[in-house]
Amino acid sequence: MHAVLWTALGVTLATWLLAVVTRDASWVDRIWSIVPVAYAWIFTGTGGWDARAVLVSVLITCWGARLTFNFARKGGYSGTEDYRWPILRRRMKPWQWQVFLPLFVSGFQNALLVAITLPVWSMGCVPAGTAVGWISYAPLDHVTFAVTPADLHPVGGWDVLLVALFVLFLAGETWADQQQWVFHRRKHDAAARGETVEPGFLDTGLFRYSRHPNFFCEQAQWWVVWLFAVVARGEDWGWTVVGAVALTGLFVGSTRFTESLSAAKYPAYAGYQRRTSMLVPWWPRRAATA
Repeated sequence: MHAVLWTALGVTLATWLLAVVTRDASWVDRIWSIVPVAYAWIFTGTGGWDARAVLVSVLITCWGARLTFNFARKGGYSGTEDYRWPILRRRMKPWQWQVFLPLFVSGFQNALLVAITLPVWSMGCVPAGTAVGWISYAPLDHVTFAVTPADLHPVGGWDVLLVALFVLFLAGETWADQQQWVFHRRKHDAAARGETVEPGFLDTGLFRYSRHPNFFCEQAQWWVVWLFAVVARGEDWGWTVVGAVALTGLFVGSTRFTESLSAAKYPAYAGYQRRTSMLVPWWPRRAATA
C-alpha cells in the first residue's frame, strides 16, 4: 500500500505542477490509462502474487493498453488540451480555477485512480502484525490486517463468469470507440471538402441504444473488478466499491456537462436525448405522436 500511495502522491504533484507551468489541465487525462495498471501490479507483487490478483491485473493491463491506444490515436499525447477544460476555466474566476486545479483536476482524480484499484489490494496477503498506515507509516490499530492465503477464496466458477463479463465490456467499449472513430474521421473528411455530416453526432450502431455506450462499458469494467474482490474476500471487503462508485459519479457529472455543450451545438441533440438512454444501453423510446 505504501508504494502505491507514495507513487500516487508523486503523480498528483507532477500533474498539478505540469498543469500550472504549461496551462494545460489534460496531464491527468494522459496518465489515466497508465497509472492504474502500475498500481494493480504493485498491489499484486506486494501482496504475494495471488493467482486471482494476477488474473485481475492482466485484465486491467488489457483495459489500459486499449484505452491508451484509443487516446493516442485521437491525439491525446500531442499536447492538445481537452476542449472541456478551457470552457470550465473561462466559467470560473481565476482564484476558483487555482483551487479547482489541485483539489479536483489533480487531487481527486488521482485519488480516484488509486481507489479503483483497491480491490486488487484486497486480494493480496498481508503478514500478521503488519500495520497498514498512510503517509506517516505509523501503526494504526484500526487498520491492521492479518491476511493469509487461507482467508482468500480459491479461484473458481464465479471468477470465470467475471472474466467473461469483463471481456464483454472491454469488447463493447472497443466497438463503441471504433464506431466513434470512424464517424469522426468521416466528419473530418467531409469538413475538408466543405461539407457537413448531419446530424453532427453519432446516433447509429451502439449509439442508437445508449448516448455513451463506451462510458457505460468503461464503468462496468471497474464494477467487475470490485466484484472480484467480493468473490475473493467476501462481503467484509465490499467497502472497496468506493472506487467504482466515485468513478460512476464522475462519469455522470462529466457526461452531463459534455452533453450540455453538445445540445448547445447541435439542435437535433435534444431529440436524441429524449429517445435514447444516457448510459445504460436500452431500446430507443418512441417519439410522442400527436
